[in-house]
Parts: sequence; structure tokens; C-alpha cells
Amino acid sequence: MLALLHTSAVHVAVFDALRDAGHPGLELRHHVDAGLLERARREGPEAVADAVAAVLRRAVAEGARAVLCTCSTIGGVAEAAAAGAGVPVLRIDRPMAAAAVAAGPRVLVLAALESTLAPTAALIAEEARRADRPVEVRTLLVEGAWSRFEAGDGEGYLRRVAEAADAVTGADVIVLAQASMAPARKSTTARVPVLASPEPGLAAGAAAARGDRPSTLGHPDAGVPTGG
Repeated sequence: MLALLHTSAVHVAVFDALRDAGHPGLELRHHVDAGLLERARREGPEAVADAVAAVLRRAVAEGARAVLCTCSTIGGVAEAAAAGAGVPVLRIDRPMAAAAVAAGPRVLVLAALESTLAPTAALIAEEARRADRPVEVRTLLVEGAWSRFEAGDGEGYLRRVAEAADAVTGADVIVLAQASMAPARKSTTARVPVLASPEPGLAAGAAAARGDRPSTLGHPDAGVPTGG
């Protein structure tokens, strides 16, 4: 069984659909705690370290063989708690970051939430060091998008994200830093690859839950799949 740690309930249906399409038979158990993101935004990701560790322990007690954190803001905190969990703990965006590094040296990170920008840029830099590839990472906040998301205006939210991607210049690849941004790929007309995290991240989580060798998993001490 693969446990997923979400900070928004909207991800439950998204990941169930991805499971049904690409990993039939995989049991998912969803843990949703919006308060983790709210506190991380106010006080910084490290402020929720103990709370995240508690979620991981509960997931393992319920039978999880791996845990996938779908929130980019607290993904690094979740990975750091893996040693105490006793099972692989993955962040949703690591496979995407590896794919971005492979795509080219000029990486543009788009996020609707400012607290996501720095963790995502740091992750891409980390993957670049591992791959021994030079990268230039730029970040861009999609103004006005998150307020639409919070108001339940999913269409308006994704439209803002797609418009921001379409306006990007001087990049070899665009990274959509938050899992909720992924559907914007369908409407963007950007001329460079636009990468999103849910599909490759879930693939890495499924591999971890199956007990695949560490070289196939998306965590700091192993290689990661590079699908976008």
C-alpha cells in the first residue's frame, strides 16, 4: 500500500485517477492535512517537521510500504523524516526535477504559491549536482493564481498558469512546481517542454511500494525516473 500526504483534498481524486490509469491494483491511502501547508507558509517548512513525522508514523502503522508527499512546499521535510519512518518517503517533485535537469540548462520554475519557489529551485539544483550538469534556475510566481485556487475557481487558476507558461522566454524547460498546476499542460502553447509532477511522482511512489530496488526510486540517496 502507498500512502499519500496531501495538503489539499483536491488531490485525492487526481491521484486516484492516475492510479487507475497507470497503476491498476495499487492500493492508495490518502492523508489530507491542509494545516501543514498553512503553517509552513507562515513559519517555514521546518516548523511542521514534527507534525509530518507523526503523519508518516501513522501511515506506516496502517500498513504503508512507502509514503509519497504531494506538497512541494513540505516535500523536503517529508524526505528528511524518512529515517524515522522505516519505509521509503518520497517527494512528488523529485522525478520532475531530474527530468528538468536532463532537458536543458535553462530551467524556469512556475509556482502559484511563493513558499513553493525556493524548495523547488533547491531541489533542481540538487539534481543538477547529482547529474553533474550545469543549470540556471529562474523562478516566477503566477500572480493571482493561488487566490483563484482557494476560491474554488479551478478553471481560472489553470488559465492563469497556462498564460504564464505561454509568456516564458529564454528557457529550455518549464517546471510547474505544484501538483495542482499539472492540468495546465493541456492548454499551454509553450514551445519548450512543460513538466508536471503527479504522473512521474506517482510512478516512483508505486515502485517504492512494490519494493523495487532503490536505484529506481525518487529519493535523495538514489537515482530517479526521468519521465515528464
